[in-house]
Amino acid sequence: MSELYLTPPIAVLIFFAVVVCGHNFRMAWKQQPPGWQKRAWLFGVPAGVGLLMLGFLPLKM
Repeated sequence: MSELYLTPPIAVLIFFAVVVCGHNFRMAWKQQPPGWQKRAWLFGVPAGVGLLMLGFLPLKM
C-alpha cells in the first residue's frame, strides 16, 4: 500500500478533471435540461472520486 501515491503532474491532471467535471455537474443541476440527473451522475461521480484521491493519497515530490 505504500506504493500508492500521486506525482505532481498526475495531481494537476486530476485537479483539472475535478474542476471540469464539477463545473459540468453544476451546470446540469442548475439548468436541469431533459436527462439532467444522468448527466449529473456522469459528472458528479468522477469529481467526487477525484477529490477523494487528492485528499487521501500522498503527494510524492
